[in-house]
Amino acid sequence: MSRLGNLLRGRQRAASEDGEKEQVQQLPIARIDRNPYQPREVFDDEALAALRASIEVHGILQPIVVRPAEEEGRYQLVAGERRLQAAKALGWEHVPAIIRTVGNQELAELALIENLQREDLHFLEEARAYQRLVEEFGLTQRELAERVGKGQSTVANKLRLLQLAPKVQEIVRERGLSERHARALLQLEGAEAQEEAARIIADRGMTVREAEAWIARRKERAQQAKQRRVWILKDVRLFLNGIQQLVKQVQSSGIPVEWEQEQDGDWIEVRLRINRKGNERRG
Repeated sequence: MSRLGNLLRGRQRAASEDGEKEQVQQLPIARIDRNPYQPREVFDDEALAALRASIEVHGILQPIVVRPAEEEGRYQLVAGERRLQAAKALGWEHVPAIIRTVGNQELAELALIENLQREDLHFLEEARAYQRLVEEFGLTQRELAERVGKGQSTVANKLRLLQLAPKVQEIVRERGLSERHARALLQLEGAEAQEEAARIIADRGMTVREAEAWIARRKERAQQAKQRRVWILKDVRLFLNGIQQLVKQVQSSGIPVEWEQEQDGDWIEVRLRINRKGNERRG
């Protein structure tokens, strides 16, 4: 039995125990609002077309599920987004539906689970749905994993993808990069570096392995450049310390020396003033 089926059947049993009668009703499509927790942002046109063709011939075999909305006489969709869209596209005015009382957390879970079971939910849509459940309902990653029937590490890895900047996520989605491509991009520091890398990986059509190797080389070069910059800075300090020590030695020998140091942008200006007569011995 599916996770979605378990939840829906659980609600059905609870309704029966409370004396509620669940009946299939023909509800006006115009009075049914989308599920506000619907994680899917993009729907496959070909799949919807196939569903429309099937519904046109056979009708809707499984009623959609709705809950009463705050506005009297209106409803919110709980399960059956694609069936509802197909019915709208066919010009239907009514759709078979079951009305249930469902809380916000369960509404969000049902919407996510229904889409996960179709297996074509984009991994970033899935990650954002997980994040919303965590933030709005205070679920831990472990609790969330149990609710959606996933491993905790799977949930954690999905949530990590949201560390990518929104622009990088957009490139990943639009250019068709895989979840493993996206995880590889997390190895780079900074949104600009990630965005540039995402574009290059997509433009060159890199496989995941190629992308991971290319990112590793890029990270190594960046680290080497950083180390070179630090080494140069240390050399400058050593040089300045050397001048300062030399000035002290000259001053200790009795020769008047004035030392000034001033930084101007990337440059350090050092000025020395030495009295030419300072080393003449007095008679």
